[in-house]
Amino acid sequence: MNTLAETSVTALKGAGPKVAERLQRLAIESVEDLLFHLPFRYEDRTRIVPIGALRPEQLVVIEGEVLAADVLFGRRRSLLVRIGDGTGMVALRFYHFSAAQKNNLERGARVRVYGEVRAGGSGLEFYHPEYEVARGVLPALEKSLTPVYHTTEGVQQRLLRNLMAQALLLLKQSAPRELLPPALLMDSALPTLQSALIKLHAPLPDDPVDMLLTGEHPAVRRLVMEEMIAHQLAMLNKRAGQKANLAPRLASDGLRTALLEALPFTLTGAQMRVIAEIDTDLAISSPMLRLVQGDVGSGKTLVAACAALSAIASGYQVALMAPTELLAEQHLKNFLNWLSPLGIHVAWLAGSLGQKARRETYADIAEGRAQIVVGTHALFQDAVEFHHLGLVVIDEQHRFGVHQRLALREKGRQGDQVPHQLVLTATPIPRTLAMSVYGDLDTSVIDELPPGRQAIETVVIGEARRPKIVERIRNACLGGTQAYWVCTLIEESEALQAQAAEDTLRDLQIALPELRVELVHGRMKSKEKAEHMASFASKEAHVLVATTVIEVGVDVPNATLMVIENAERLGLSQLHQLRGRVGRGAEKSYCVLMYSGRLSETAQQRLHIMRDTCDGFRIAEEDLKLRGPGEWLGTRQTGDMAFRIADLMRDESWLEPAREMALSILSNNHHFVAPLIRRWLREGETYADV
Repeated sequence: MNTLAETSVTALKGAGPKVAERLQRLAIESVEDLLFHLPFRYEDRTRIVPIGALRPEQLVVIEGEVLAADVLFGRRRSLLVRIGDGTGMVALRFYHFSAAQKNNLERGARVRVYGEVRAGGSGLEFYHPEYEVARGVLPALEKSLTPVYHTTEGVQQRLLRNLMAQALLLLKQSAPRELLPPALLMDSALPTLQSALIKLHAPLPDDPVDMLLTGEHPAVRRLVMEEMIAHQLAMLNKRAGQKANLAPRLASDGLRTALLEALPFTLTGAQMRVIAEIDTDLAISSPMLRLVQGDVGSGKTLVAACAALSAIASGYQVALMAPTELLAEQHLKNFLNWLSPLGIHVAWLAGSLGQKARRETYADIAEGRAQIVVGTHALFQDAVEFHHLGLVVIDEQHRFGVHQRLALREKGRQGDQVPHQLVLTATPIPRTLAMSVYGDLDTSVIDELPPGRQAIETVVIGEARRPKIVERIRNACLGGTQAYWVCTLIEESEALQAQAAEDTLRDLQIALPELRVELVHGRMKSKEKAEHMASFASKEAHVLVATTVIEVGVDVPNATLMVIENAERLGLSQLHQLRGRVGRGAEKSYCVLMYSGRLSETAQQRLHIMRDTCDGFRIAEEDLKLRGPGEWLGTRQTGDMAFRIADLMRDESWLEPAREMALSILSNNHHFVAPLIRRWLREGETYADV
């Protein structure tokens, strides 16, 4: 006998091939999928409300006798049907109707109506309600609340409810396989899967509907817990699969000592702690999978350089991949400054590289002359072949997505041996997402800024005070410091953003004739962009006008003032990244968030949070609350963690217990692992093997 997971929806009456094809848009293929398609609200059709007790905006069932049915002609032709029940009278109004419909609603007919009561031209009215007409006795009322489901074109509520009623009958005859150990269910005081699904699709009139809809009801928690456990198992499986590979044992030598002695500063305690954690990982023959989080300016790149030297000292190559050329170029500059004096060959590979230089770089990589290769997505192109890749460093991994990270890892595979992986991010990741998206990685946090750094003071002002800001820039630059002016647009078009930046450049050049103002935007040629950046970095230029292309990777300690135009159009994390371009030296720094027009409530919240704190982790948590995980992560990542029932924000408190239960299942009930992943993750096996 087939299980509910193995039974196609086509086994249900009314679900032919065309309907089944449409149901796939709702991720429904099996009867079990259908049962996991939960209602998003409920209607109470279990009680008759007297017409005399009706109030506007109620959703109710009424019964009565048709007193009159007339076609009215006014601005719009309509059918007005008056019904009464002895306690009062109400009208049904239809703007779209047929002659047969009018004849069916003849005087004296008994009718049951469901819909929303509204105040209308004839008093209280129902507009296009659902209704049943009977010459005799109307059918019995519903015994349970009526579910309302998300639908798709060609699959309406009535059809979905009919299919669900059949699925519930099958569920009662053959309970779905319980994939959580009984002891776990007992400890959590959660219902069985069968009873939870019945409750969710057919709650009784007195059930606490609010708790069902907010996810607080045990029936919802039962499904949330199982889904979260499945996701945790998938990540643990993925981690175990990766750890099953071998990796080279890497150890530092005098190269690192030489680097640290040459630096004009000492590392912070947090940097030293994270380097020690990385060293421990690199010293064993299992691949390192480590995420290093650190706020802007905390020194992650230097930590990565120390890890890279361990690989080089052990005879292996290092690949460092960044999401944009600007960020990759910044890494290249740092690595050249730090490592070239040690005799290390640092190579560059990006889309803008010419054909001849690209071929030469390919040869250097393949023959092992290039000890460190810094670049963008170009690093995992087919033409790139590494001689002996031992360490992969990915910066701002959430810009890439899991599969791109793994594509680069595969470049270094030699039989069962794969490179170590180090992931860097200056975007602090809220704990909720770290557990659910990066659960396959060990995490290190650089929670200390270099000594001498001062908190950045942030102000929020309107566009009307623009002249005062321009004057402030003049005074700051004439006083020996530098400033950024960031232009943003609602549109994603780089061309429009570039145009806005060029307009601002001209305005500032006219307003500040005594200062040199340079421009950087995404549509400029790489060489021109590098020249303008170099001019700013060397203090020849006083002001750098830019689009959000400078969000990460630009390091000019002398810049102490940042103006972000139309700041209300950016998310918190992006604002925080941009602000992090200043405050990188010993001087006090300032960030001006300039807005135009009236601010929405959300925009006000964002700007006030930025004004009140420089703590990247707090900002990330608030950003997650405002935007939700899907938007926060972007499309590249959300495909890997798309929950069907769980809600990361609502159900955050269940993440820790779910992880513990997943570990328990892995240790004591391993036979549940594969079925759980298959049930909840459509690409379960693929995800687990990544």
